[in-house]
Amino acid sequence: MLTYTIRRLLIAIPTLLIIGLAIFLLLELAPGDPMAQVPLTVPPEVKQAMREALGLGEPIHVRFWKWLVQILVVEPLNLIDTIFNTTFAEGKLRIISWQTRSPVMEIVAQRIPQTLWVVGMSYVVGVLIALPIGIISAYRQYSVFDQVGTFVSMIGYSVPPFFTGVLVIVIFSVQLGWLPSIYDTTLVVNDWDSFVLQLQQMVMPVMVLALQTTAQISRFMRASMLDNLNQDYVRTARAKGMSESVVVLRHVLRNSMIPVVTVIALGVPAVFGGAIITEQIFKVNGIGQLLITAIQANDLPMVHTLTFIFAILIVLFNLIADVLYGVLDPRIRYD
Repeated sequence: MLTYTIRRLLIAIPTLLIIGLAIFLLLELAPGDPMAQVPLTVPPEVKQAMREALGLGEPIHVRFWKWLVQILVVEPLNLIDTIFNTTFAEGKLRIISWQTRSPVMEIVAQRIPQTLWVVGMSYVVGVLIALPIGIISAYRQYSVFDQVGTFVSMIGYSVPPFFTGVLVIVIFSVQLGWLPSIYDTTLVVNDWDSFVLQLQQMVMPVMVLALQTTAQISRFMRASMLDNLNQDYVRTARAKGMSESVVVLRHVLRNSMIPVVTVIALGVPAVFGGAIITEQIFKVNGIGQLLITAIQANDLPMVHTLTFIFAILIVLFNLIADVLYGVLDPRIRYD
């Protein structure tokens, strides 16, 4: 297992380099100019000087190399300096946002807590609800519980978040007045009352996002459980006199979790990426809204960095899912 993990990590390095180059080239070829928002009264020579100050006058391969060094070397060193109070990155150039003129990673670090509060909590809630629904639906196939779970899952799959988001706002904020429709990102939780307010403003966005997560994972869990419930080892376990709870939870569930782990692991990077539509609806000042703002402003350094971070997370959690296969099923060996 250790050899396989090291081999996968080594393969991930050229993979991320190719992904980073593809992202960089695609965004460079995209239409738009960061100087487009500069007033028309600014002389052309001043605009040219501004472009050169942003590094736009350099060849594309030079800019890609500088960006790569900054994101893979300088930013991790800045993180180490922040945690351990060192000075490894002192004096080194950082990735600067064209829109805010601030270090990109500092802006990302400010937005991540809001995203994790809402999107991360919704993912955890969705997984915790989906797993027992999928298990019970498979064990009691075609029962009323299974039919209700299938109906709810179909709704979660088919209804887009921009519809459910507006619907819950109309019901719980406009009609009933129970919950705030706009997420207050400036709220500081320091006592019980502020904690209650935080929970109230999280309810609707978490509800909208958890519905999609529950629908997807519960269907995978149900299908995987049904595949294993009729296997020979299940009949053998029952023939040995094992209780039904032991058969289902210890034998069937463990084998059924293998494909579900892939779905859960690959969904985690989406948590850090934020829920773009839902964050826009509820005005959550998270990573998803930051990406949309950067794209609209043609802030290439911000878009480069965010998309590359998402690529790193996808590669990382793919590796975690593969390692968990060997933990869940002892028959799987990589060495």
